[in-house]
Amino acid sequence: MLKINSSELKFIAQYIYDISGIFLDESKAYLFETRLSSIAEELGCTSYQDLYTKAKKDTKKTIERQIIDAISTNETLFFRDKGPFELLQHKILPEIIDKRTSASPNLKTNIKIWSAASSTGQELYSIAIIIKELIPDLSRYNINLLGTDISDTAVSQASYGKYNKFEIERGLPQKQLQRYFTLFGDSWKIKDEIRAMVNFKKFNLMLPFSALGRFDIIFCRNVAIYFTLPDRKKLFDKIADSLTDDGFLVIGSTESLTGVCPRFVPKKHLKSIFYQKKL
Repeated sequence: MLKINSSELKFIAQYIYDISGIFLDESKAYLFETRLSSIAEELGCTSYQDLYTKAKKDTKKTIERQIIDAISTNETLFFRDKGPFELLQHKILPEIIDKRTSASPNLKTNIKIWSAASSTGQELYSIAIIIKELIPDLSRYNINLLGTDISDTAVSQASYGKYNKFEIERGLPQKQLQRYFTLFGDSWKIKDEIRAMVNFKKFNLMLPFSALGRFDIIFCRNVAIYFTLPDRKKLFDKIADSLTDDGFLVIGSTESLTGVCPRFVPKKHLKSIFYQKKL
């Protein structure tokens, strides 16, 4: 494994921050080595300085995409942590549906949901499954489910909706596996009725959000922990601008917006915390 020295670590860390917003300090030397050494060796690099130089000269940004794919954490599973999905099913969606249908009883109800760090898609597909089970007849609704991630590879897998046995067994109940997936060789593929509900795209959370529009519900779980405090503040300020006034924000179970974004108020339902904008 190619070893990284202290000077290389500093400029590689800055490069990764510049292209992704992910902040890694000097204590993460092992992470650079375990995740980037194979890329360096594949490209014939003898040092991380060499890898950096080749990445900067690569006008097609192929190496940059490889580095982002390697360094971004794509740890996810279906119905991860359960609590946020129970919250979505029993509190958030019923409240949003009731408000939207009461306001426009003769029109289709619009519901926009964004999974802001969707990784390989399990979170957004879990949301889609909950919606399908809560609203069997979707003809009276305009459901817009968007999943974004900075990794091309993650977005590609999410869009295809195919998962191996290990990925499927992590969090997905057997009943929902049989109902919403079909066996595809030695893997499982999401059925078209669920796949048609979602859209995935590559997106860097450090960029402006204006082109994405506004959402009723935003899931932004376990991604801001990789950002500096100033960047977390900017991120959640942009999320506040992108959320409807009565919308809901769900973050990771170990995360908090205290001291990060005063525009949000924490609220509790059963054992789960969610956030709404301070009006």
